Amino acid sequence: MASLDLEMTPMEYREDLANVISQMMFVSGETAEPSAETTTIIEEIVHTQVVEMLKRSTALATRRGSRSISTNDLFFLIRHDKAKLSRLVTFLSWKDVRKTAKDSDDKGGDAGDMGGDDPLGGADGAAGGGGPVVGDAGKKNKRTKVILPWDVSSYFSEQVPERDDDEDEDEEEMNAATILRLKTADERTKNMTKEEYVHYSECRQASFTFRKAKRFREWAGFNMYTDSKPNDDIVDILGFLTFEIVQTLTEEALQVKAEEEMSKNRSGEANAATKKRKRETGLFGEQEEGRTPVGPKHIQEAFRRLQIKPIPGRSTVWMGGPRALHRKELRLI
Repeated sequence: MASLDLEMTPMEYREDLANVISQMMFVSGETAEPSAETTTIIEEIVHTQVVEMLKRSTALATRRGSRSISTNDLFFLIRHDKAKLSRLVTFLSWKDVRKTAKDSDDKGGDAGDMGGDDPLGGADGAAGGGGPVVGDAGKKNKRTKVILPWDVSSYFSEQVPERDDDEDEDEEEMNAATILRLKTADERTKNMTKEEYVHYSECRQASFTFRKAKRFREWAGFNMYTDSKPNDDIVDILGFLTFEIVQTLTEEALQVKAEEEMSKNRSGEANAATKKRKRETGLFGEQEEGRTPVGPKHIQEAFRRLQIKPIPGRSTVWMGGPRALHRKELRLI
């Protein structure tokens, strides 16, 4: 089967990343156009984070006696961030549904081609291939439950059949952080026009990995940190986590910028133009005079804050020693 990756050189991939990061920042709330320096700093941070995840995943795989990393290794790295873990599990569940549905459609098309020379497969073939999936085929398109390595059910080879009333249990237990993110996204889009929302939807599809898996592996340096070629699920999970990193950085940087502007207003250093009464405008409306995008200093401060922010559910233990004060472990965003 031919590769679905887009044909691009490493240099073209690096140039494409600037546009991808800009789109991700837009989805995260940055409506102004970021500078090239800002996107470069974010790219460097994301690259450092991906490399750190590969190193830690490889170390976990080695402790398991394996040469290749698995999805469980990546799950383990973000186990303390319940909201991110919940979103990742949901992402993988629907990814499996789409793959299963696509395979079913392909098989249905092949069966229809057997019905003579008619390219549509005749009346019966058209009805069978284009109608809704029912019966056993419909059951295959249900969401697959992702079993985490620390779940009790993962200890047993035989699994208890799922009940229909348990299908959405993960969504019901979604924590407050995830709900807050959904509420924020709703606030950003509720006043958009049709054209604005179409553009927003296109930006939401920005990805480091989609149809660029080969270049992503080269960019991240997989061959330097892993002994084996990672499977598609590993690349997809890292693509999901890179979006989360950019989004978290942007949201924190916007908070830093808002605090900076508030401080300037209080000290009387703000420009008179920024003191004008704010107007109700759409997301793509005319920008207020003096509106500036998030800058490199905001990204750097946001990264610093995220590195010292306590991780919920994780305790810090003092290991002692004179060098303990100088050891700084890179924290995953």
